[in-house]
Amino acid sequence: METQVLNQEIPATIFSNFLSLQDALDTLEIRLEKKGYIEMEKKHFERISDTAFFAEYQLNTLYDKIIIHNTGQLIDLGISPRELESISAGKEINHIVIPFAAAENVLNFINRKLSEMGDPFVTVVLENIKPSNEFSNTLEANLEVEVNNLRKVTGIKIMGYENFPKAFLRYTAGIREGMLFQREKIVERSFLLDNLGFVQNIKAPEVLFTPEETELYLYLEKKSNNLFDGIIGFTTNEDTNKLELNGYVNLQLSNNLNFGEMLQLQYKNDGNLQEQFQVNVELPFLFQSPIGLELGLEFFKRDSTFLTVEKNALANYHFNTRTKVFAGYKDYESKNLLDSQQAGNFIEDFNSAYLVFGGNYSIPQRNELFPVKTRFLVSNEIGVRKVGEMKTNQYRVAIRASHIFNLNANNSIFIRNHSGYLNSENYLTNELFRFGGINSIRGFDENSIDASLFSVFNTEYRYLLTRNTFLHTITDLAYFENRVTQIENKIYSFGVGVGLKTNAGLFKLNVANGFLEGQDFQFSNTKIHISLTSRF
Repeated sequence: METQVLNQEIPATIFSNFLSLQDALDTLEIRLEKKGYIEMEKKHFERISDTAFFAEYQLNTLYDKIIIHNTGQLIDLGISPRELESISAGKEINHIVIPFAAAENVLNFINRKLSEMGDPFVTVVLENIKPSNEFSNTLEANLEVEVNNLRKVTGIKIMGYENFPKAFLRYTAGIREGMLFQREKIVERSFLLDNLGFVQNIKAPEVLFTPEETELYLYLEKKSNNLFDGIIGFTTNEDTNKLELNGYVNLQLSNNLNFGEMLQLQYKNDGNLQEQFQVNVELPFLFQSPIGLELGLEFFKRDSTFLTVEKNALANYHFNTRTKVFAGYKDYESKNLLDSQQAGNFIEDFNSAYLVFGGNYSIPQRNELFPVKTRFLVSNEIGVRKVGEMKTNQYRVAIRASHIFNLNANNSIFIRNHSGYLNSENYLTNELFRFGGINSIRGFDENSIDASLFSVFNTEYRYLLTRNTFLHTITDLAYFENRVTQIENKIYSFGVGVGLKTNAGLFKLNVANGFLEGQDFQFSNTKIHISLTSRF
């Protein structure tokens, strides 16, 4: 039996020199002790000739379990009873029973847990190891934990990108002076900065310990994060049967002043005289505080029907790295461009003013193609619409939510919902929500559907072909109501898409066919959307 165990642990019998033989025997003894042969003895070691040696071992008792006493103190130090139960064969708190071969891993687990509670120099050892008088093939030992003063980060130095806006450390990554030094948590949080787009970690954080100081070093590099995004769409005109071109351009300038600021310009044209122009400015973390400012202006024109101008000014507050709330003011001004009212449309000149409030919650993930795992945004608007001298109280709410279910390294499922609701005594066409297009329900033209209430569900099954290439399905469905035309309907869209990250940017190609409930499939309804998002 002993010979069989030894042959399993050291199958080689020929060595290149004596030194390699000695290393193999030392390794053998360590491995046998970890397996539970702690009373193993080297009985004999003899040199038979210049090239032959003889070693004899007596393994003695194999201890397959160990009872570790005094583990109740770990609860006082912050390890939960459930965590202790998860590593023990029993339910007792003051001692744990584990396989002897797992003892080293268990001690490392305890040490890591205590280190992550702010004591990087904690020591965990087993003392008074001896055979159990009560159980056979079982050892007993006492757990001894030597704790030190908790370490807190006393200083943070940024190497490489000295002008990095430090407010993002506190409010985006949750890293600040005075926090407990928890190495794994700090490393994890530092890589959240990569999701900002304008900075990246070039190596893991390091720390310098002195008797009085715990100084953290972050190694960051500035990245160009200006963005140009364009979409080209092809569709067949139902009246002329000719191919039509539509699309949009999106320009985003980010962190060019090392403030984390963002300026976004967006222009859309659907090829049917529908135009949209937006400009948004975001100034985050003013005066190193959790308060930021958002300003927006939008022009929307639908052929010769109406023109609407939207303005907003919002202040936001970051509660933590994931949660942001905002409040502010928004107004709409719309002009009727028609000489006379058309059937099915009810368009008037109006002015609206709203108090806006809401919140945003997001969870990032370390994935260049899909950096946000979960997102939830709700925006409420309470105000008054004025048509001439007539005033109408109104309430608007918009919700955006998305989540990625990561099945494994290559497969994931993406779901998204975008919903809106307008509550009013009466409705105008030029104040309704507008949706449809590649960023809403695919297979339909941009902003082609008006609704007083709508809810769009997007689902994708994504398969990662390579690190930079993925395929996905398109399954979209929506329900909407239009209180102006008294229409209620469901719409669907199915298709496929591909994404490819190149040196020029992220290229996407989507092919989708959209149709109303009860409508027959028509190939002419198929939309091909091409987009290229480039950073410079």
